[in-house]
Amino acid sequence: MEWIFIILLGAAASALGSLIGLGGGIIIVPSLLYLGTLGIFPEITPQQIVGTSLFTMIFTGMSSTMGYIKHKTVDYKSGLIFLIGSAPGGIFGAWMVKYLDVHTFNLYFGLFVLFVSAVMVIRNKIKPLPYKKDSGYARTYIDSTGKEFEYGFNPVLGMVISLAIGFISGIFGVGGGSLMVPAMILLFFFPPHVAVATSMFMIFLSSIISSVAHISLGNINWLYAIALAPGAWVGAQMGVFLNRRLQSKTIVLILRIILVVIGIRLIYEGMMG
Repeated sequence: MEWIFIILLGAAASALGSLIGLGGGIIIVPSLLYLGTLGIFPEITPQQIVGTSLFTMIFTGMSSTMGYIKHKTVDYKSGLIFLIGSAPGGIFGAWMVKYLDVHTFNLYFGLFVLFVSAVMVIRNKIKPLPYKKDSGYARTYIDSTGKEFEYGFNPVLGMVISLAIGFISGIFGVGGGSLMVPAMILLFFFPPHVAVATSMFMIFLSSIISSVAHISLGNINWLYAIALAPGAWVGAQMGVFLNRRLQSKTIVLILRIILVVIGIRLIYEGMMG
């Protein structure tokens, strides 16, 4: 029964992550932290949780990307530019996580979760700066209705921002989409659907690189990983399906409330340690 719960956890986290471009790790990591305190499963260290979550993100990212490719919303060139920054950031984050004990990890991750929740509040309220075609790297996207969007960014700035986000992904195991999607929409003028799809493409590639680093460090619990992966694959396909058919405001609101509760609980546990 417990393992069925983990499979369902992978599906639910991946569906939410794929729907709004988060990647799913923002749900998987605190869930595994909580399961480790119940005594039902063998205790798992923060390092193993991070590595296992990132390994699961490979399947979430691959499944989501395959779905978004069919809808032609993935910007491959932009995703690869961002990967140049996020890949070394993820490797460095994977190396740094070994210095965090469980209480310190809970505290920092709790603060990060609250920050992500705040970003989700403001990302739909803050309007991007006026787009300038001379911003460095210009792109054009035409959606299914024929509406044309122009967006672009400075490649160096894009790599610097993705480097920082890659580090956060590597140290917390969250995939990085929770910050990359708002950055693409607010700073780089991406249409929301393109931002989500491109984020999942980048998460797929960066998770492979970060997972290799975590495997070399022995940071993956393979029993958890094997149980989470099938759910992550199916859940990601559900997220892609819903992304094309739902206004995600209600789902984002529910997720935001969940993140606030999770964040406060993790901060409390971290401070009590």
